[in-house]
Amino acid sequence: MTLDPINWGIIGPGTIARTFAAGIAHSKTGRLAAIASRSPQPALAEKFPGARILQGYDALLADPEVEAVYIATPHTGHAEWAIKAIRAGKHVLVEKPIALSAFEAEAIYHEARKAGVFAGEAYMYRLHPQTERLVELVKSGAIGQVRIIRSSFGFNMGSFRPEHRLFSNDLAGGGILDVGGYPVSMARLIAGAAAGKPVDEPQKVSGVAHLGASGVDEWASAVLQFPSGIIAEVSCSIMAQQDNVLRIIGSEGRIEVADFWFASGHEGGTGKIEIIKGNDRQVVDVREERWLYSFEVDAADEAIRAGRHEFAWPGMSMEDSVSNLKVMDQWRTSIGLHYGIERADRRPLNIAGGVVKPGNTVPRRAIPGLSKQSSLVALGFEFFPDFASASLTLDAFYERGGNVFDTAFVYGAGKTESIFGDWHTSRKVPRDDIVLIGKGAHSPLCYPDVIATQLDQSLNRLKTDYVDVYFMHRDNTAVPVGEFVDAMDAEVRKGRIRGIFGGSNWTRERMDEAIAYAEKTGKAKPAALSNNFSLAEMLEPIWAGCVTSSDDDWKTWLKATQVPNFAWSSQGRGFFTDRAGRDKHDDEEIVRCWYSDKNFARRDRAIELAQKLGRSPIHIALAYVIAQPFPVVPLIGPRTIAELEDSLSALDIQLSPEDVKWLEG
Repeated sequence: MTLDPINWGIIGPGTIARTFAAGIAHSKTGRLAAIASRSPQPALAEKFPGARILQGYDALLADPEVEAVYIATPHTGHAEWAIKAIRAGKHVLVEKPIALSAFEAEAIYHEARKAGVFAGEAYMYRLHPQTERLVELVKSGAIGQVRIIRSSFGFNMGSFRPEHRLFSNDLAGGGILDVGGYPVSMARLIAGAAAGKPVDEPQKVSGVAHLGASGVDEWASAVLQFPSGIIAEVSCSIMAQQDNVLRIIGSEGRIEVADFWFASGHEGGTGKIEIIKGNDRQVVDVREERWLYSFEVDAADEAIRAGRHEFAWPGMSMEDSVSNLKVMDQWRTSIGLHYGIERADRRPLNIAGGVVKPGNTVPRRAIPGLSKQSSLVALGFEFFPDFASASLTLDAFYERGGNVFDTAFVYGAGKTESIFGDWHTSRKVPRDDIVLIGKGAHSPLCYPDVIATQLDQSLNRLKTDYVDVYFMHRDNTAVPVGEFVDAMDAEVRKGRIRGIFGGSNWTRERMDEAIAYAEKTGKAKPAALSNNFSLAEMLEPIWAGCVTSSDDDWKTWLKATQVPNFAWSSQGRGFFTDRAGRDKHDDEEIVRCWYSDKNFARRDRAIELAQKLGRSPIHIALAYVIAQPFPVVPLIGPRTIAELEDSLSALDIQLSPEDVKWLEG
């Protein structure tokens, strides 16, 4: 059966757009319907024959004839326009790199999954028969066991050209994002072929580079170490002409391929794979008449028409694309490469280029001692390496109605606080709509006299003059509890704590003692807790000094006092996910902290209830925490927007007191 052609639109009329348009013209299944430019010129009609020329990218997304969109803007526009196209119901193929970071790439694919459309990253060489033949040779043991992979993609622009995008730090110029992804993706592909996998992931990435006058990498190299023992040496450059030969070195010889990304040529031809063993040199010719870029057009078209929107196509899968960018992220981190567009002052909008506004899908509730309504869950984000990555989740949480944010003096040596300060000021989020949690006095500096000093630094980094909730991050029982209360009371009187304070990882006995001291002396009394609380009871502290409040005695205390608990590890740190189980190889922490007959029985009941409700056990675990007869605000720490939305999807689960009791057993 002959399928109708896919009508393509192209956003961005540059060189790569013309190359892709030629691929469409020589494909079996594609048709170029339209090209969009922000400032259309008459010459575009000659460069894109037969295509309608549209003014503005939004016009192309609104065009009902266009089914699929090729994103050919500079790197900095890839994520924004891919997501806009997806939300307009279009399938997307994005020129590499699909985004500036793995975090952005995951956001794009998550949007595509929700919309039920195809999304892919355009590494054209992955779909060419020469690449398939190369993988076959590696798998067949043509050179024995693969030991070293060397690959480069480097050219010389000749001189520094500040007006060119490749030298623009604000446009994410340099070699790594422009061409470095080719050797990285090939190294991962070959390492995977050698290990019997589609691709393999390095366990260590170490990079070096020369950063030029504009701060971009003008030449750079990295070493990738794979679990199999394979070492890959990759390099790229925009100011150094390299030989650009892929070398796969094995125990019995080596394979060499020049300019592997060109395969048999843009317009077809013969590609050559050389197998060298001592003085013997064998050439494997790969003759292919089809144009290089036509392969990805037809592969995407076939996936679209077949309805394989879960990124199941023979090109780079979602996991492959994200993992490739993770390696490039590590490469960039190791050389200290940061782009201007990733700074808060250059990134005041969300990933889709919109103004960040509060949503209303996350319910809010009253919390004793707080004048503001609080979202049912609080967001922790100390795992993110920088503002650009964290802002994706911060935006998404706030845009869905979340307003409680968890920070601490020690998180990331202050990085988390600085990220939050940059976020709420760059987004102009009203301070009175935020419930901001701060923490200080963490061991070994767990003393009353450090609270004021640390709060000074915290407020400066947070770019605010107060916090709503403040916790002493640990307890020091060698210090009389009254001294801690006095120090916190002083901050309340100064107006730097304008809600409630209390202890994080404090015992009931110390909380009772602190409350009694405050009542006796007329000081502000502790009125909040931040201890572990979960359906799974923590057997041993995850970290030194941690305290859990999940047992019956704690529940009795919490119900009687109605002290709100901002509970960390509220979902058992993965114990309720599919990866946990007695018959699986869990990590040491899950086994040590959560493995017990009682917890597994609770997990089994969570699984049973989840199946009945059409949910996941981890959703039940979160709903259990919220359904307590005392105020609990679970702290969630999603690494991606997909994880965030998965957690938030549990907030509509209403568990009865009987459900809660049954889950506990």
